[in-house]
Amino acid sequence: MSTDARPPRHPVVRVIGWCEQVSEWTGRVVSWLTLLMVLVTFAIVVLRYGFNLGWIGMQESVTYLHAMVFMIGAAYTLKHDGHVRVDIFYRDMSERKRAWVDMLGAIFLLLPVCIFIAWTSWDYVAESWRLRESSPDAGGLPWVYILKTNILIMCALFIVQGIAQALHGLATLAGWHPPPEVDAGLEQEL
Repeated sequence: MSTDARPPRHPVVRVIGWCEQVSEWTGRVVSWLTLLMVLVTFAIVVLRYGFNLGWIGMQESVTYLHAMVFMIGAAYTLKHDGHVRVDIFYRDMSERKRAWVDMLGAIFLLLPVCIFIAWTSWDYVAESWRLRESSPDAGGLPWVYILKTNILIMCALFIVQGIAQALHGLATLAGWHPPPEVDAGLEQEL
């Protein structure tokens, strides 16, 4: 007999937990790139103005890091409700109405837009990989194709978080969602 007093989780709640773990993990990992970006920028400034030295590749690395932070961290930001939105009506809605808005917004706006962006970007990214595209500037970084791959990574992560958002709305409407104190324990269980 189990000593765990919690009721068994609905499978949808488990999927939500997994999807949100992906967003949480990628967001936390990519957040460390902001520190690296600050350190590289500091080094660029010191080298340029203190020693009259500079390298194009080093400057481009800040752009790469910036793109990775924003594109790979976007799903994390969505998970934590950090994107800008007009919530004049949303903030006053009941939990059930918010669940409807989140679920329908994910299904009819977020997921189709992400699929469209991925679909239209696929050839663009594939061509860049085929050419092993590099910086047009002498001394620039030779990995433009990796930079462009962030578009597809962003779409994939948004799709995963969009699925979690839609299922979260469904779980709330169906009464499958665990109370907040149990929800916090999803990280340890998964």
